[in-house]
Amino acid sequence: MSLAASRPGETTARPAAGGPSAVTAIGVSKAFRLPHQRYSTLKERALHPFSSSTYDTLQALGDVSFDVGVGEFFGIVGRNGSGKSTLLKCLAGIYGVDSGEIRIDGRLSPFIELGVGFNPDLTARDNVMLNAIMLGLTRREARRRFDEIIEFAELQEFVDMKLKNYSSGMSVRLGFSVAIQVDADVLLVDEVLAVGDASFQRKCFDEFDRMRSERRTILFVTHDMNSVERFCDRAMLLEQGSMIALGAPDEVARGYNEVNFGQLASGGEGSELGAQLDARILKTWCENTAGERIVVAPQGETCIACIEVEFLKAIEEPLFVMSFRNEARQPIFKAHSAGQIVAGAFDAGDKATIRFSFENFLAPGRYTLTPEMAIWDPDYRLLDLRDDVAALIVEAANRSGGVADLPHRVEIERS
Repeated sequence: MSLAASRPGETTARPAAGGPSAVTAIGVSKAFRLPHQRYSTLKERALHPFSSSTYDTLQALGDVSFDVGVGEFFGIVGRNGSGKSTLLKCLAGIYGVDSGEIRIDGRLSPFIELGVGFNPDLTARDNVMLNAIMLGLTRREARRRFDEIIEFAELQEFVDMKLKNYSSGMSVRLGFSVAIQVDADVLLVDEVLAVGDASFQRKCFDEFDRMRSERRTILFVTHDMNSVERFCDRAMLLEQGSMIALGAPDEVARGYNEVNFGQLASGGEGSELGAQLDARILKTWCENTAGERIVVAPQGETCIACIEVEFLKAIEEPLFVMSFRNEARQPIFKAHSAGQIVAGAFDAGDKATIRFSFENFLAPGRYTLTPEMAIWDPDYRLLDLRDDVAALIVEAANRSGGVADLPHRVEIERS
């Protein structure tokens, strides 16, 4: 699929492993016009025929070039407004590019925005058939896979309900289920997976593992650096429409943290951390007792939340804190080193990994992790904080309705 002519002499960054490319972008640029005066009706335009038609230009993408190899799991990260979703829509052909070239080798399946491609006035049954055919399946193949699509989405009871009556989570499940069933060579996945509930996200992660083992090509947009480091072979970082980093997932995740929290960490205007950066948080993740990094943790087992930090100046007795928030952003649990361990002294250039081990009795759901470092000198001074920088999905057979499911005993005494 070629959307525009490439420019002479232009090159792209090659896939890490070399070999054939599934997706190639060469010098891709995309801008949007934002008119100063908007008319919503023909009457308004007729009443103001000589009004100014001036506009501002928003450069959403500027000269972006990259290659994704066949079978590569490729992450695309960046702050809100950095151009991630615009790039995926250009790759999917929803937007045309202003300049540059996009080439995709094979069948493409996009899952890039809630509700795109669905007709809200049709039932789930009709939408599944219509979208499956639009994504390349024959009518016979679409009918054969219909039950699998509905079963994966867990919507058997709602198959004849119109989509306008679906919740956002139900629409996400249906859209993702269709996207993975069409046997596409290239799958585009935007961060709309965050809308789904915890159990469905677990199914999506399992599906990612399966597709990786089948060497399917996946472009994955997310704000969750833990998922980037777990799944992606490589990643790229966008900022204000430009690619500023391309490489190993951990390096790109570190760059994302620096861009996303740089103003806070450097003591800029509105900073909460003071004028100088004495230490910084490099990575945040969860692992099990075998030392394996995890995104999903079963309830009732030991879970370990980890922080890797670097000291830029000599620090004595730093404090380390890990906060867990639920999907409503309520603080549920806060682990800290104060009173637990004597941290000791660290010199400039030292690195350390802090592990908080706890018996996981959190209620089933999705939690975000916020690590922080601080020191008393003499008052409490924050050294670094990375808000919602990683995620953990807790699974359990039953849901009690509380924020935690603490071990307890029940006795019945008859009178």
